[in-house]
Amino acid sequence: MEPIIYENERIDQLSAQNIQIIQSSDVFSFSLDAVLLAHFARTPKRGLIVDLCSGNGAVGLFISRTTNAQIIGVELQERLADMATRSIQLNDLSEQLSVLNIDLNDTNQYIRKDTVDCVICNPPYFKELPTNVKNPNPHLAIARHELHTNLEEVIKMSAGLLKMNGRFAMVHRPERLTEILAVMQRYQLEPKRMQLVYPKVGREANTLLIEGIHHGKPGGLKILPPLYVYGEDNQYLPEIEAILHGE
Repeated sequence: MEPIIYENERIDQLSAQNIQIIQSSDVFSFSLDAVLLAHFARTPKRGLIVDLCSGNGAVGLFISRTTNAQIIGVELQERLADMATRSIQLNDLSEQLSVLNIDLNDTNQYIRKDTVDCVICNPPYFKELPTNVKNPNPHLAIARHELHTNLEEVIKMSAGLLKMNGRFAMVHRPERLTEILAVMQRYQLEPKRMQLVYPKVGREANTLLIEGIHHGKPGGLKILPPLYVYGEDNQYLPEIEAILHGE
């Protein structure tokens, strides 16, 4: 059965993965961050993967082409969870992917602790502070600001879900790196891989990709080579083009 596509929605395609995804500028569209996280995460070939703060399901859809694992998205916003479910139908992936439209803090009512092989997360990046000017669009505000969850809740839930030596992969902002490392270690998620993404050569990094191992041995953090997005002509560099559109 073909999913319903509403008037204010469109279908975009990530050609590298041959995935179609239902998007709407009214709510929230996936960004390059989601594509980079899916590319960065080392997902198991089988087992169970949980995508926290899954939005319209982009990351789970993108990684589905690289694994036979079951993938469960967890998304608070009903509109986004519905879009994700219809995108899953659109790609004939209903046997592999599903979405829970729940608060992140209720995840353990549906997914037992210590049962997950990999958790991936593209959480809200910005602290909910009175001085912050929030987006007037409530869908975007919830996606970008820590209104309904925060960094510690995300990491605590991820650690609780993961099996021993399970992997956690997250995309975030470099300015919160010290806090991220401290909270990960507080919940026995030992940082093992990290990559900084830069808009251009000579500019400051604006995206952080990080991986941790649940109860991993201390130390051994690998810093991957920097990833640059745009050339001087403001076009995607070949490495980004390959991630988006395939070799």
